[in-house]
Amino acid sequence: MPNQSQTLRAAVEQVRRRVPRLDARLLIQHLLGISHAQYLADPDRSLSADQVEAFMSLVLRRERGEPVAYLLGEKDFYSRTFRVTADVLIPRPDTELIVTLALKRLKALTWPRVLDLGTGSGAIAVTLACEHPEAAITAVDVSPAALAVARENAERLGGKVRFVESDWFAALRSADKCSDNSGANCETFELVVANPPYVAARDPHLLQDGLPFEPDLALTDGADGLSCIRRIIAEAPPHLVAGAPLLIEHGYDQAEAVRALFAAAGYRDISTWQDLSGVDRVTGACLPDAGTAKIAD
Repeated sequence: MPNQSQTLRAAVEQVRRRVPRLDARLLIQHLLGISHAQYLADPDRSLSADQVEAFMSLVLRRERGEPVAYLLGEKDFYSRTFRVTADVLIPRPDTELIVTLALKRLKALTWPRVLDLGTGSGAIAVTLACEHPEAAITAVDVSPAALAVARENAERLGGKVRFVESDWFAALRSADKCSDNSGANCETFELVVANPPYVAARDPHLLQDGLPFEPDLALTDGADGLSCIRRIIAEAPPHLVAGAPLLIEHGYDQAEAVRALFAAAGYRDISTWQDLSGVDRVTGACLPDAGTAKIAD
């Protein structure tokens, strides 16, 4: 029988133009249920014919562009491992920025209410719940399948989150609520965060490796990439208590447009933060009649 390193080398050689060695190693570790340390400690472990066949099947799927996270069924985010399926967007390291900013805000609050719009896998909501258990977290998504994944992550990781099927704010109000835009009859929050679909419908990035396998609903708004952001900014005011910031993740080239949308809607204290790559990634603001909600850099 071939040993693990031989099988790995053979697989990498066979698909070397499409599958990096790291991807192949992660796949074989997943298949065998071993850690990287165990892999390094026993590189000559023998593989059965069935294991070799299963490994090559995974390699071929990766060769066709399927993301490693979907093949593994999991993705690390903010030091936790989240379950992912093709029903949810794969959590990105860039999104950890909005979590860090939210946690800075939450430190100054007692028993805060937090809303996560478009929760997907629940990465943001569950992380906030685990890192700041005093917070009452509500997470919404329009996709029932995504909410099922998010609930599983919350249960497995121990984050207390209320999940609601909703088209943005729609389920957080009824026909007779929020009519005066005052927030008196709306569910309100001390912090609202959103990672909406912000890729334009014809953006060539949608053809990049892996993206065709992720849900369109979570990637693109089907328009110019700003339509969901426009709606969130417009509908958020009655759901924000005095001093509550709205934080929105956006594309690398959208900061100026998002700042303009906030300004046109009457928000103040508009700020933009960069991710670890130095790219404008999150823009936030609060309402003009609210107290200060500025988040330290």
